[in-house]
Amino acid sequence: AIWLATEVEGGVILSLTSPDGDQGYPGEVQVSVSYTLQGEKLTADYRARSTKTTPINLTNHSYFNLAGQGAADIYDHEVSINAQSYLPVDDTSIPTGEIRAVENTPFDLRSQVPVGARLKEVPGLGFDHNFCLCSPRDDWRERHAARVFHPPTGRVLEVSTSQPGVQFYTSNVLDGSIRGKGGMMYGKHSAFCLETQNWPDAVNQDSFPDCLLRPGDEYHHVTRFTFTTV
Repeated sequence: AIWLATEVEGGVILSLTSPDGDQGYPGEVQVSVSYTLQGEKLTADYRARSTKTTPINLTNHSYFNLAGQGAADIYDHEVSINAQSYLPVDDTSIPTGEIRAVENTPFDLRSQVPVGARLKEVPGLGFDHNFCLCSPRDDWRERHAARVFHPPTGRVLEVSTSQPGVQFYTSNVLDGSIRGKGGMMYGKHSAFCLETQNWPDAVNQDSFPDCLLRPGDEYHHVTRFTFTTV
C-alpha cells in the first residue's frame, strides 16, 4: 500500500484510507501513524476510525541489533520484558487460547537474561511469542514493556507502550537470503523485534483483549523506543 506522507516537526505522519471490503475487512478505515524523534526517543502514534465494526491491530516489525550493522547474532544481548504471562502457540504459531504464567518457564524474562543462553531453553526455533503486558480488560495506559542491553557497547533500548502485548521475535527463519545495507546478509538470530500490539488472534478468543474498532470510536495507541548508553 502507498501511504501519504506529511512532514511534521521532528518526523512524519503516514496516512491511508482502506476502503470498505479491502482484503475482506468491513468498513472504510481512516488510519494514520506518526513517527517523531525527540532527542533519544522515537515515538510511534497510531490512530484509526472505521465506518463499520472491524478488527484492527496496528504494529511495527522493526528489527534491531544493538551491536551494529553486520553483527552476526544477538546472543550477547540481554533482555527483560515486563510481563507476568505469555501466550503459548500451536504448530502454526497461532495462540492456543491459554494465558500461561511465565514463572518457572524459559519465558520468564522479568529480570535481565542473556538472549543466547535463554534461546537454548526455548522450544522450537526461538522466541516468537506474545508477552502479556496487562490484563485483558485493563484501561488504556502507557507502561514500560521491555529493555534490551548490549554489554560490549553499553547500548540500551527501552520500549514503552499503551498496547496490551508485545511480540518478542528473534529472527528464527532468516536464512541469509535477505541483504541489507552494504550487502550485509541477515541470518538466523541476527536481530530481534519487539512488536507492540494487541494479543494475536484476539478476534477469535473471548478471553483476550477486545480488538474491534466500532463506528464513532477512535483506535489510538502509542509506542516509544528510547536509545541510551550506560
